[in-house]
Amino acid sequence: MSEPGANAIRFVLDGEIVEVADVAPTTTVLEWLREHRHRTGTKEGCAEGDCGACTVVLGELAGSGSDARMRYSAINSCIRFLPTIDGKELVTVESLADGDKLHPVQQAMVDQHASQCGFCTPGFVMSLFALYQQKPAANREEVVEALAGNLCRCTGYRPIIDAGCAMAAYPAPSRWSREQAQESPHRAALHSLRRDHALQLPGFVAPRSFDELAQALQAHPDALLLAGGTDIGLWVTKHLRELSHIVYLGEVAELQSIETRADGMLRIGAGVSLTDAWNAIVVRVPTLAELAQRFASPPVRNSGTLVGNIANGSPIGDAMPALIALSATVELRSGDVTRTLPLEALYLDYMKKDLARGEFVVAVNVPAPKAATRVASYKLSKRIDQDISAVCAAFAIEVADERIVAARIAYGGMAAIPARAKRAEAALVGKPFDETAFAAAANVLAEEFKPLSDMRATAAYRLQGAQNLLRRFFLEHATKQILRTDVAEVSV
Repeated sequence: MSEPGANAIRFVLDGEIVEVADVAPTTTVLEWLREHRHRTGTKEGCAEGDCGACTVVLGELAGSGSDARMRYSAINSCIRFLPTIDGKELVTVESLADGDKLHPVQQAMVDQHASQCGFCTPGFVMSLFALYQQKPAANREEVVEALAGNLCRCTGYRPIIDAGCAMAAYPAPSRWSREQAQESPHRAALHSLRRDHALQLPGFVAPRSFDELAQALQAHPDALLLAGGTDIGLWVTKHLRELSHIVYLGEVAELQSIETRADGMLRIGAGVSLTDAWNAIVVRVPTLAELAQRFASPPVRNSGTLVGNIANGSPIGDAMPALIALSATVELRSGDVTRTLPLEALYLDYMKKDLARGEFVVAVNVPAPKAATRVASYKLSKRIDQDISAVCAAFAIEVADERIVAARIAYGGMAAIPARAKRAEAALVGKPFDETAFAAAANVLAEEFKPLSDMRATAAYRLQGAQNLLRRFFLEHATKQILRTDVAEVSV
């Protein structure tokens, strides 16, 4: 006997459980809101997760049992498929006001004159609402970061940022205060939606365990594996593709974990969001904080997964150079058979990976860098926020007695796949950590890579940029060494 709603999408909207059973699995949340529910406050702009006009907020249970708390995150509804919000709480701009009384986020936008044409305003409101739920009183830097995925073409950002900085000063609302959002009705509603078995729709299945996942892949070995959908969503909205049978990984419990093993290895499962994955990586490698912050936007990071970025195999995926430099490995599984590969060995050629039919990436393992290893990653793009890299570089250089004893250098955007610069590494190992060694290694890059020209950059720019980023690594760390020496001498 099947459980209630086994073949219907169920989620919470405005305190009520909504059940949807008559839509295609590739129906986006935005499409359902506007065309099926007639909630037109959420706007369609770019339809690719870039402009933020479609931003909504998802509520999920974080933790288990009585310790579980509601976690609210902004996402792009234009590229999020409706079945993937099964069991969650959906919050839209229409949800916030209590009758005629605006929510503090909305009132701050009004009081700061933060809207002109108004088209982008609902998306800004929802990004700020997610921040309102996460931070008791956000500072300007946190507001700017929260709005990195929202574009405005007429108001100007200053009053919108002012609204974000002011929203915490208003009295707590009767609806959607931070405290009220954590009350038991929200948690109880989501507990009631928890499934024991997979959601199954025509052309879509969401396994809840490895056993169910194995069964789904055995039945459909050529199925499309869907995680966050921040790339696959564009196949529908931009490429107008009809997708094959979809197996959704976001409900497989074993793929949701982040763990640190006894040997110090950080293991990140295939269902872990980019937000959570980058947070875990940055804790152990703080120098990657800027790369993590510039990796897409908060709504994209909240939906997308780190392993999805890896499995996609794009030559300009920003996660891969840093992970390759850190000697990351990937766990692959096909049925009951598992194997492990160095991450760089996964990529064979442009969008071609060392994956057998029915095999998929289960997790990525990231070793802790040695204390003597200097790590950095840099990104060159036309915009600071939410832009595709022309070049992304990552370096892990181990130094002892100011001599380079090991080096791992990886680039994205320089070849058909994310690739190590093995000749440049060899040119550094055994040399003093000085400008001469890094200049010689930079020259070797011209022999090692033959980048292409495209709309983002010319081949000459990419090569010069890659060389300069290697020099930047040396200059930054040489300067830090000089500063440490000066401080030591002063302390003496």
